[in-house]
Amino acid sequence: MTRIFATAAFTFAAALTHCGLAQAQSDTYPARPIHVYVGFAAGGGNDLFARLVAPQFEKAIGATVIIENKPGAGGRLAAEQVSRAPADGYTLMVAASGAMSIAAASLPNLSYHPTRSFVPLNMIASFPLVLVVPADHQVKTVKELIEFAKANPAKANYATSSPAFTVASELLKLKTGMPAQPIPYKSSNESNLSVVSGQTLFTISDGPPAIPLVKGGKLRALAVTGSERSPELPDVPSMGEAGLPAVNSQLWSGFFAPAATPAPVVAKLRAALTQALADPGVQEKLRGMAVKPGGPVGDAFGKWVDDDVKAISEIVKAADLKFDQ
Repeated sequence: MTRIFATAAFTFAAALTHCGLAQAQSDTYPARPIHVYVGFAAGGGNDLFARLVAPQFEKAIGATVIIENKPGAGGRLAAEQVSRAPADGYTLMVAASGAMSIAAASLPNLSYHPTRSFVPLNMIASFPLVLVVPADHQVKTVKELIEFAKANPAKANYATSSPAFTVASELLKLKTGMPAQPIPYKSSNESNLSVVSGQTLFTISDGPPAIPLVKGGKLRALAVTGSERSPELPDVPSMGEAGLPAVNSQLWSGFFAPAATPAPVVAKLRAALTQALADPGVQEKLRGMAVKPGGPVGDAFGKWVDDDVKAISEIVKAADLKFDQ
């Protein structure tokens, strides 16, 4: 009995010590620069997000914020590195849905998990995808695209440059029964240009490379995924309006910290990021990038990610998709 009491007392004392250390760390945090890793090269969407938020984040947190680019494997190299970093609040990550929920749903040997290896902090932005065909094609609506593909299966193909766009396209196929074969490209810009040239029938793309081609008369936008229209394409219906509300694929980007980061430090980070993302200038610039600013924070963000993993896993299984690690 004495031994049990001593063990319990030791455990309780250790817990108190841990809480005390965590509180002490929070009281002095941050005491040095915070490094934010981005899994893509400078100039890409996630890099722009990070650099846009960084100045306001610095003001709110009271420390220098340094953006570190570590491109490779669709953002997974940065995620692997940050998942192994000290959980002290000085190493963070701006990560996209491709390296997080989509990778977790489609790559069985992934070395990390988006909500078990990390603490989700704040979503930066989310955005729908846009379904486009050649501007001079006879197809003018989603319904006509489905009918054309079913009547001309040999001409039904789609361009894709990542699992994110493959999953979105396969979801469209699953919900409509239309045939279409994927044609791989190295970037979403190349995918869009393949549609412009008529090499592929359609692509489901992120907005930045597609919207200028739509506005320039090179592509015809048939719909944006989800239930809301895009402010950048106000005359283009949503998939919900096209009768396909379940085709709701969207991408997102957010801030993450390594798992086991002390709760008081996490609270400071979330509060500072919330303040930074609420800045009117940041919001305006994010909207100018054709994205919806902000989104869920903390546990709500973690649930968003877990729900995203589940939904994408179901698509991957139903379409029998296989992706290279």
